Amino acid sequence: MADPPERTTTLRIGMPLETYVLEGLLGRPFATGAFTSLVNQLAFAAKLVAARVRRAGLVDVLGDTGATNVQGERVQKLDEEANETLFRVLGRRHHCAAAASEEDETIRVLSNDPAAKYLVVFDPLDGSSNIDVNISIGTIFGILRRPMPALPVTEADFLRPGHELIAAGYVIYGSSTMLVLGTEDGVHGFTYDPTIGAFFLSHENIRVPKTGEIYAINEANAELWSPPLRRWVHGLKQPKADGSRGRTQRWVGTLVADAHRTLLRGGIFAYPADRASPAGRLRLLYEANPFAFLFEAAGGAASTGEGRILDVVPTALHQRIPLALGSKADVAEFESALKR
Repeated sequence: MADPPERTTTLRIGMPLETYVLEGLLGRPFATGAFTSLVNQLAFAAKLVAARVRRAGLVDVLGDTGATNVQGERVQKLDEEANETLFRVLGRRHHCAAAASEEDETIRVLSNDPAAKYLVVFDPLDGSSNIDVNISIGTIFGILRRPMPALPVTEADFLRPGHELIAAGYVIYGSSTMLVLGTEDGVHGFTYDPTIGAFFLSHENIRVPKTGEIYAINEANAELWSPPLRRWVHGLKQPKADGSRGRTQRWVGTLVADAHRTLLRGGIFAYPADRASPAGRLRLLYEANPFAFLFEAAGGAASTGEGRILDVVPTALHQRIPLALGSKADVAEFESALKR
């Protein structure tokens, strides 16, 4: 994939999300407004989830439900609410034919209308283990074009490589709520103003720095790593030639939070394969592909450690994969270190 062109920042900071997306479609001969409407639905779902997150300690949605999801993880109450909220909102306007969630074993068909031309994949609440301790969490999504609108949607329609995504994004529920959206036109961030109830453009044309000083990896897994991986991390810590310290390590434990910082500040986030998880830990459809799409659209890179994430052809809805995201130079160095 060629580097996306550099874009100049315009005087659009403060523009509402709906207006920004709509303006991006103007002049496109086949634009119908359906994509804008779908993005608006995702933004509305994010507002509903954000409201629940902010009141979580007051409305009995902390803790788990006692159930276990298809991933073998305990389902948090807020996880379940976010999941149902997204399905309910996506089914309203009949633009989304079907959706697949990290929480569900199979897809849900939302509309049989041939005019429903989009498919959505999502992780409704990434970082759910951090819900109870008030650490940033988020929602991740990817949008695919429905391949054959005249035919019923099947699971196979979702098993496509990430380079077929037409858009991806995430919402981070932190000190502020922010929606980051990536399309062929670039990556842009919109901050939610709860006093008005709308997302406004705050970060236009986000570009990943060419390299960075921060690395994010869970060093509690170090004894499970391969020797090349351990040597790579050890090398990051070494003092520089001028005697100053090496890279700074940061680890939140919520993919959205760690990836958001890496997108803005550069460096690398890595969740590699290890002896306990030789196939990797993160989900290809719901986590790796959307973030890989975003990082490449912003001039960064995303790799399994052996090759490009977006070229991996999924074989199952809940397939797991190793993931490294970040500045292009840092990801290339990571790949090179593992090959050595």
